[in-house]
Amino acid sequence: MAPPADASDDPLLARLREHVGRPVGRSGVSIAPDPVNQPMIRHWAAAFEDANPVYVDPEAAAASRFGEIVAPPLMLQTWSMATPVITGIAERGGSPVESGGAAVLDLLDAEGYAATLASNSEFEIDRYLRLGEVLRSETLLESVSERKQTRIGPGYFVTWATTYTTDTGEVVGRQTFRILKFRPELPG
Repeated sequence: MAPPADASDDPLLARLREHVGRPVGRSGVSIAPDPVNQPMIRHWAAAFEDANPVYVDPEAAAASRFGEIVAPPLMLQTWSMATPVITGIAERGGSPVESGGAAVLDLLDAEGYAATLASNSEFEIDRYLRLGEVLRSETLLESVSERKQTRIGPGYFVTWATTYTTDTGEVVGRQTFRILKFRPELPG
């Protein structure tokens, strides 16, 4: 079955695209629970075996172009992650937090496109974060593709973009995240 040509041929797509430009979750802007801090940077650098001294060595960082300790750029998302809630994690399909409020995803689930496959994520880094900065993030639905027929079933690629700013409003980076919400088809 060929995918519909455009939203006018696919009533579900038209309903999904009404959400483009709107917040993906309930909260709108999220404020990081903790400021950028040395212990989290140290753990990140150790976990990824990243020996860059500007992340953990105050003397080396002071002598660098930054003049002080900075956070690894790809920690951007880390600072705004909610504290995990273990109770009920199995009932949430392994999600460490209550996810509700993503209307576009709820709509797809209700229409039978309940399976999720992460497709890709891209980061744009404007500048490194410094110790003590408090990050804010806002995630908006960027796009929904036409229905695609894939080997695992028909579905829609859903893309959202998160803009990260400091508590003073300076944009420090952006993350685009894309998933496939699909209706699983059994081979046969």
